Amino acid sequence: MGLIGPGFIAPHHLDAVRRLGDIDVIAIAGSSQASAEKKAREYKVERAYGDFHTLIADPEIQVIHNTTPNHLHLAVNLAALQAGKHVISDKPLAMNPAEGKQLRDAAVASGLAHVVTFNYRGNPLVQQAREMIARDEAGRLCFVHGCYLQDYLTSPDAYTWRVDPSKAGASNVLGDIGSHWCDLAEHVSGLKIVAVLADLTTVVPTRYAAGSTTEAFSKQAGGERTPVAMQSEDLASVLVRFENGAKGCFSVGQTLPGHKNDLQLELNGSTCSLGWKQEKQNELWIGRHDQPNAILMKDPGLVSGEALRYTRLPGGHQEAWADAFFNIVHDAYTWIREDARPEAKSVVLPTFEDGYRSTCVIDAILRSHAAGGVWQTVQYSPAA
Repeated sequence: MGLIGPGFIAPHHLDAVRRLGDIDVIAIAGSSQASAEKKAREYKVERAYGDFHTLIADPEIQVIHNTTPNHLHLAVNLAALQAGKHVISDKPLAMNPAEGKQLRDAAVASGLAHVVTFNYRGNPLVQQAREMIARDEAGRLCFVHGCYLQDYLTSPDAYTWRVDPSKAGASNVLGDIGSHWCDLAEHVSGLKIVAVLADLTTVVPTRYAAGSTTEAFSKQAGGERTPVAMQSEDLASVLVRFENGAKGCFSVGQTLPGHKNDLQLELNGSTCSLGWKQEKQNELWIGRHDQPNAILMKDPGLVSGEALRYTRLPGGHQEAWADAFFNIVHDAYTWIREDARPEAKSVVLPTFEDGYRSTCVIDAILRSHAAGGVWQTVQYSPAA
């Protein structure tokens, strides 16, 4: 494999691939030869390329991991597919639905593996909840709600490419972490979001940049800072409607002190409720009206199906964010080994279809807010 864009998420891709044990990490491509060589030394990778075209042209590389900023996703992913390489891309897949559809169509036509790292699907108890709902153990869902809250953009001195619309797209927090929540809600519930009503806010209207942008969750270097007016949201609340008539709501924000990676999803059905929190990811809350509530702990003796396959340690041994990420990468390479045949893909594995759909949901949210907070339908075209 080769990796393009060695920023915050890159070492986690490399770690997951190396845990597979039989994949050669060939090269890294960065924004310049010097930066690529620095990262290659840091990550113990043999080859460094100063641009992504050279890496994609390397005949020894069969799989491309794309961890570049959003504005490069279209060019990098298309070039990789056109070169006959399988692609594992960071989310969001694209800057907007038009780009997302272009990538989805190109990926499907290529016959190659195409994966988007909606990594929270890889948590064992997320899959336990999904399978309980699929088996109708929760009954008919009526309400799906939750949040994804962080605090790394609380300070006006926090400035990364993610707050720059030219690199991140029209949305900041929705595209970055709202896409995770929406994908997780649809994946676990088995229901599609069909309409949204949104209220977006920019809590920090001016940020102060010190030279080049920094990686997510890192601090800028000292020195003179330039004020930059923010054009995208850092806090959002959204009402949603699902295809079966169920209602929902969620909030996302990155300016909320004390919330580090607070992703929560709760699904309320006619029989029971199911709740999962990323920061307590080895627990699944089961709520009932006629019996005591319960906490299902992550334990291979207690879970089933995909949840059992993803549970790699005995009960009482905590599994974490990196383990869920590994589960998705493992499924991606299992699919690649099967020549990316559609029938060989895990039901859990998120593809460019899911990535495109996510851009459509986020677009509807942006349109709702721009229209003054009115309901907007999700405009999405399934693959032919």
